[in-house]
Amino acid sequence: MTICILLIDDHTLFRSGIRALLQRQADFEIVDEAADGVEDIKRAKQRRPDVILLDLNMPGLSGLEALQLLVEDLPDSAVIVLTVSEEAEELAIALRSGARGYLLKNIETEALTSAIRRAAAGEPVISESMTAKLVAQFRAPAPAAVAVPQQVDTARLTVREREIVQELARGESNKEIARTLGVAASTVKIHVQNILKKLNLASRVQVAVYAVEHRLTETG
Repeated sequence: MTICILLIDDHTLFRSGIRALLQRQADFEIVDEAADGVEDIKRAKQRRPDVILLDLNMPGLSGLEALQLLVEDLPDSAVIVLTVSEEAEELAIALRSGARGYLLKNIETEALTSAIRRAAAGEPVISESMTAKLVAQFRAPAPAAVAVPQQVDTARLTVREREIVQELARGESNKEIARTLGVAASTVKIHVQNILKKLNLASRVQVAVYAVEHRLTETG
């Protein structure tokens, strides 16, 4: 299956380099590219790509603003933020806004192509260093005046569902979770669907963010 990709970045040289790398993959097709947030919305609606690689820092409409519009208008397109920003706050905002992935521009070619394929298949993709930062940010002790709403939220999930939520927070695929827990991938898929319904969330990425925010990544 060919994966149609739209590149959105205001740096022409970077776009050219990414295009050259991705065009070497037999299953990738670069359908178009854009240099700013306003143009990318127009191009995306015309091309309706499988995957959109989106920079955060662009003139005109910002990457985060463009992300929200893309997710709303093209729910079937997987938007991967490809950026130099290592700020955990921007990562969290991007994931809450519906991004399926958040990758740093220093990513290796093999890791990028793998991430694109996984995102096209519906899996969340986050740079390992950013996952660690996100977890560290939300694991920081909360101020005394702020209560962490833990009991009500965790009570909605079964023990098995909480185990799967922890694996989703690590960015694991259904197959990887199935292997870890010793169950069938189809069973994991059903659990994930139930988790989304119980938590009223729309994607695996949102589950990962929810898990970190509500301390569900902690064991014991």
